[in-house]
Amino acid sequence: MAEHKEPEIIIDGQRLTEGEAMSVRCAIARMIGDFHDQPDALGTDDHGRTMVKLYLQNLRAAESKMRCFQR
Repeated sequence: MAEHKEPEIIIDGQRLTEGEAMSVRCAIARMIGDFHDQPDALGTDDHGRTMVKLYLQNLRAAESKMRCFQR
């Protein structure tokens, strides 16, 4: 079975515990799923849809950086 290591996440100079890092990783994955399934989650106007696209872009970038820790 593959070993799974959580990413090192530092917020305001404080390193998150493994459990906290796992929570952040899971929250990001959940938000990606929610926004993917509901593209109008922040409104049906151009601003709301643009915000969803930007959130997805940044969430996916953060998620891809965390994937390198999964073994």
